[in-house]
Amino acid sequence: MRAAIYKTAGPAAEVLKVEELPTPQPGPGEVRVKLAFSGANPSDVKSRSGASNRGWNFPVTVPHSDGAGVIDALGAGVDASLAGRRVWVYNGQWERAFGTAAEYIAVPAAQAVPLPDGVSLEAGASVGIPLMTAFHAVAACGSLIGRTVIVAGAAGSVGHYATQLAKIAGARVIALISSAAKAAIAREAGAHETVNYREEDVAARIKALTGGRGASCIIDLDAAGNGKHYASWLEFGGKAVIYGSNAKDVSVPFGPMITNFIAMYFFIVYRLPAQQMRETITGVTQLLEAGLLAHPEPAIYALEDIAAAHQRIEAGANAKVLIRL
Repeated sequence: MRAAIYKTAGPAAEVLKVEELPTPQPGPGEVRVKLAFSGANPSDVKSRSGASNRGWNFPVTVPHSDGAGVIDALGAGVDASLAGRRVWVYNGQWERAFGTAAEYIAVPAAQAVPLPDGVSLEAGASVGIPLMTAFHAVAACGSLIGRTVIVAGAAGSVGHYATQLAKIAGARVIALISSAAKAAIAREAGAHETVNYREEDVAARIKALTGGRGASCIIDLDAAGNGKHYASWLEFGGKAVIYGSNAKDVSVPFGPMITNFIAMYFFIVYRLPAQQMRETITGVTQLLEAGLLAHPEPAIYALEDIAAAHQRIEAGANAKVLIRL
């Protein structure tokens, strides 16, 4: 099979290659998926670049955790009815060498989730990390009826879904964005208000929008950049739900945080406990079946152009980057 690989961390154009690898065979409890699309995420790019030490300490790595395709082979003990099913794949390259940037992948059957009729394979390859992260983040905020939620990076894939889910849950959504183009994307996803953090006093604007209280919750992709602001952006007893950071260390001002009873909740979607993972997969499936979500605009690259796809993410994609297989 054809697959993208890298053997060491480094710049995309230098380390990513397309080679022929043996087609995997499913083991007991596994299925093999003939992939149509692979979804590329910022975490995949960080792993390949060496910014994160996850995923490059193998002799050969096939990147990417998300994908979609059709089950074409079953391992021992797998329900025969799964053969031929359209599925979306998650955690393809989590704690293992071979991810979805290949024509085939073998994974535990639970990691190949049936894709509802009417949902495209492009959308299926988009939902793994982004929608699962957004679903758990919104759930972690607690009841959102009548509350205000800040979504940082609302124009990105996770933020795009989080904005929709928070609105569905009854929240008023304030999107933090950095340009007029990103503001338009956030508003299309359902954001009630947008705040340009490069041009505006964010704390003052949030207080003005919330009658001086601050927001109930923030769903944040950059704790290192935004942590120092949590106490001024959030109301008394507010909560920061954090799924990412652009630096390894996070600092927050102790005094304002403790006197305002601000809570911080960190999580990584790859490692959700079993019960929460089941709830997330079930919730995502129900949302897809109901057709309630708009998916991010895809930017589709050929496998041979995977380096350009990674560079697009590094530059700020404003789209969901997919690899066509």
